[in-house]
Amino acid sequence: MFTSTSSHNLPPKPTEEKFLIIGLGNPGRDFRFNRHNIGFMLLDKVVDRRNLTPFTKRQGKALITFGTLGGKPVILAKPQTYMNLSGEAVSELKRFYNIHHERILVCVDDIDIPLGHVRLRARGTSGGQRGLQSIIDHLGTNFFPRLRIGIGRPVGARAATDHVLQNVPEGDEQEIIGMALDRAVDAVETFVAEGIVLAMSRHNGPPDRKD
Repeated sequence: MFTSTSSHNLPPKPTEEKFLIIGLGNPGRDFRFNRHNIGFMLLDKVVDRRNLTPFTKRQGKALITFGTLGGKPVILAKPQTYMNLSGEAVSELKRFYNIHHERILVCVDDIDIPLGHVRLRARGTSGGQRGLQSIIDHLGTNFFPRLRIGIGRPVGARAATDHVLQNVPEGDEQEIIGMALDRAVDAVETFVAEGIVLAMSRHNGPPDRKD
């Protein structure tokens, strides 16, 4: 069972094995519910589920908070650089907290994955996702885990940029994204507690419909 209490909302000790969970998105109220802000939404859901301190502390170019998942200390971070420059914030955090890249999990939307599907990988290319590419460029490696949530391709001739920067519409799509976020929170917790291999085997796949 995963637990987190207010007493755990403290910075990890320098000698502790800690994890950095990055949610990608664009800062500002205008972008809050955009499809492109799935990473931010996921971290907010982790904070809500585990009763962690809200994102009020700033470290470098990111908003952060601390917690414990599966008995291990985690740093949750939302880069405030805008999506395409996410690597600037992530590389700063990696250096500041001295975290190995295999303990960094980047959570992001993906237009090339079916709506609501969750896909974890231990490494890989950016697949054209500019936030991921920025992180690869700044870290100098693509050997870091990533959790992608599918937002689907736009219908018709609508440009991809318009699609990702639109709010998740009410109705079926919002319900599917909600289910995907629930699955993704479980995936984050499994990754920290038991590793990327088990997280992939348990949580990769389509959303779980309740009906």
